[in-house]
Amino acid sequence: MYEITAEDEKKLAKLGSYQQAILRLLAEVPEGKVTTYGDLAKELFKRNPKFKPTARAVGTTMRNNPCGPYIPCHRVIKSDGAIGNFRGGAPGAVKEKAAMLRDEGVEVVSGKINLKVYRYEFTS
Repeated sequence: MYEITAEDEKKLAKLGSYQQAILRLLAEVPEGKVTTYGDLAKELFKRNPKFKPTARAVGTTMRNNPCGPYIPCHRVIKSDGAIGNFRGGAPGAVKEKAAMLRDEGVEVVSGKINLKVYRYEFTS
């Protein structure tokens, strides 16, 4: 779990309430674990039903994360275990994301992660 700093708070304050809530939730995902766009959306809805569970909105939030890599958007993957996008689709970004995950102890095989092993289970 990442402790959000005063500097992060300044950056988060410039975002909408949905983006702030998603990034605060993402900060809970520890090194060596991953979550999916859908898992984040569902967990946020569970904690606050005013936020509709949409994985697409989570993806947009990840693309605009002003606190990366500390609030770890590289730990968010697709529901089928595929790495997904990173840094807005910049050249070499997916390889960079895979390397970051491997550095944290997450096994990436053929661009996929075994969610049965590495999925983070939120505790509401």
